[in-house]
Amino acid sequence: MRTIPVTGCAGFIGCKVSEKLIEDGCSVIGIDNINDYYDPKLKEWRLNQLKVKSHPPISPLTKGGIEGGSEVKSDFSFYRCDIGNYNEVKTVFANHKIDAVINLAARAGVRASVEDPWIYLDTNVKGTLNLLECCKNSGTKKFVLASTSSIYGLNKMPFKETDNTDRPLAPYSATKKGAEALCHSYHFLSGIDISIPRYFTVYGPAGRPDMSIFRFIKKIDNGRPIPVFGNGKQTRDFTYIDDIADGTIKCLAPFGYEIFNLGSDSPVELMSVINLIEQRLGKKAEIEWLPIHPADIEKAKEKLGWRPTVSIEEGVQYTVDWYLSNREFLNRLKD
Repeated sequence: MRTIPVTGCAGFIGCKVSEKLIEDGCSVIGIDNINDYYDPKLKEWRLNQLKVKSHPPISPLTKGGIEGGSEVKSDFSFYRCDIGNYNEVKTVFANHKIDAVINLAARAGVRASVEDPWIYLDTNVKGTLNLLECCKNSGTKKFVLASTSSIYGLNKMPFKETDNTDRPLAPYSATKKGAEALCHSYHFLSGIDISIPRYFTVYGPAGRPDMSIFRFIKKIDNGRPIPVFGNGKQTRDFTYIDDIADGTIKCLAPFGYEIFNLGSDSPVELMSVINLIEQRLGKKAEIEWLPIHPADIEKAKEKLGWRPTVSIEEGVQYTVDWYLSNREFLNRLKD
């Protein structure tokens, strides 16, 4: 059984990655500080799903001491920990023999990073440094760092892993670039095998409330206008959460030092997505018209053997169904 810390385990992608690792028989160490970038109740909801997933019901034959009496061993443990705090990270490594690290903890959001860049520096750069230093000191030889398509800035689309990323447009992408650079230095100096998936637009059940599809579903359902820039015909690279989690886990294979675009190579028009949500909800969107990014994923196809498998039609259906099943709870979340 491999032991793998997943930082940001209560986040959208971190939760799904942790869930799939548990299903694969791994021992997952969840790490998250449950910050309030968006309503923490959603993060607590995800965390509860992981706790349930890792504690399958005990059958009557084994309960209460019969047939050996051993309790079901949990394959998920949780630390409420800030990766920007080196001592807290060291404690996690001291308590476990760790085979690989998946670092999904990050401050996300371009606009928020302009308002408070220091938090982004602490988590995205210092947090990555703390984890890498602990990997070096403990002999952990595999590290996966989640990065972002925002790092491509004004490069010509479709973005490729070999594009120059030295001109970030906001502190968010600048700090992710800094984290990538630190990873390369630890690979070079300490021989840590490092894979860096760069995510494009990710959506699905239990997604981030600030992301477009989640916001569109909630606003359309509640009769509130949704903002659309331009004519709505701009294309976006929407990739379903299960596909992203699968690609992230495939990055645990040894590659030396590699960067992978994880996105859809079939961009769709924004209005097409809105129409799918309208059909699934049975409600018409009120649109506020206001006065964009595909990915080149050939490398991920070739080396990871990965490609997205969930179509936008299926993904929107799954996401709306999840929203409808949890509507009362989600409408209590702070916007």
